Amino acid sequence: MTTIMEDARKGATPLIRAVAAKERVDEEFVRRGVASGRIVIPCNPRHNPVPAAIGEGMGIKVNVNLGTSRDMPGMEPEIEKLKVALKYGADAVMDLSTGGDVDAIRARILKECPVMVGTVPIYQTGLVAARRDAVVEMSEDDIFNGIERHAKDGVDFMTVHCGITKESVEWLKTSGRTMDVVSRGGSFLTAWILHNGEENPLYRNFDYLLEMARKYEFTLSLGDGFRPGCIDDATDSAQISELMVLGKLVKRCREAGVQSMVEGPGHVPLDMVEANVALEKSLCDGAPFYVLGPLVTDIAPGYDHIVGAVGGAVAAKAGADFLCYLTPAEHLSLPDADDVREGLIASKIAAHIGDMMRGKGRELDTAMAKARKALDWEAMFKLCVDEDKAREYRSRGCTELNDGCSMCGDMCAIKIVDKYLKK
Repeated sequence: MTTIMEDARKGATPLIRAVAAKERVDEEFVRRGVASGRIVIPCNPRHNPVPAAIGEGMGIKVNVNLGTSRDMPGMEPEIEKLKVALKYGADAVMDLSTGGDVDAIRARILKECPVMVGTVPIYQTGLVAARRDAVVEMSEDDIFNGIERHAKDGVDFMTVHCGITKESVEWLKTSGRTMDVVSRGGSFLTAWILHNGEENPLYRNFDYLLEMARKYEFTLSLGDGFRPGCIDDATDSAQISELMVLGKLVKRCREAGVQSMVEGPGHVPLDMVEANVALEKSLCDGAPFYVLGPLVTDIAPGYDHIVGAVGGAVAAKAGADFLCYLTPAEHLSLPDADDVREGLIASKIAAHIGDMMRGKGRELDTAMAKARKALDWEAMFKLCVDEDKAREYRSRGCTELNDGCSMCGDMCAIKIVDKYLKK
């Protein structure tokens, strides 16, 4: 059985044609990108999502994280968040559940979600191990069986922390980091290596992981287990050493015909964002870059969706391909449906800004300007990234006779100048 990448090396496929039409680019460009690994189309046939591509020359995509926790294990609130994510245009959803019936929640999300779905299988594996004994008592079979379970369910892409090695964990001890390891999956494997004194199973048995990815056709999202969790730790030796390992693993993925993308970089000051993107693109030979934020300051709990949008816009302009949203609840609590909407809209704005800098989507801004010039409110609403909020604000204090807004009224600059220009 051949993979999406291997099929692309032979010629254009229906999947590639669908992506090319959606992205409004030449199908040969998409074919070459998928064949080389610079574009990925996460598409597990057991889920068969709406085709979407991530990578070079494609529109910047936005992911929404969902999932239960120990303190908030209910399924229905997550399904409500899923509906909000889909309504406001999420390109992908990740189920990060760690509370309640995790298998049932994942199955429900896969059933009701038409866009690509990702997971971090080691979360569930660690959860089971912790209930039984301790996270560090996970066996290699536990880890790989967990991945296979998600693959069989139809998960389209999976975060796997393969770049943490026994050697790099030793370096971490003397790194002088302020926050050590903030990645949950990264912490599981770091603790596992320290406790067992053995190599990371996902690194040591990477060929087996590739076999599994080929068999079930899921995309590997190579996780950044040592991503910086604060500005002080940005672009340090721990982060870069892991990225260097991931670059080598990307090459092995491509040789095996397995689609892969790379995650990073967490908390990074604004003046380092472009350099981080350039470094990933260089070390990983143009592999699609999936970024969390980046968060460009540490002092804004409650507003981290704004912090992430600022960093995301700069990263997108520099070449990042996939933005993982942050919500106002980041670092504080499990988000609710309103948080999901706020976080998604912020990231979609960042993605659009990045797209414009790369020659895509400017026509939407031109259309908005023309609608504003004409005071065509319905046209404006249809172009808004959040039509509901725009309508809500527009309704404040306005009457049916007022074609301006309640801020300017009859003193509307557009109306005044238009009146005299027409004389």
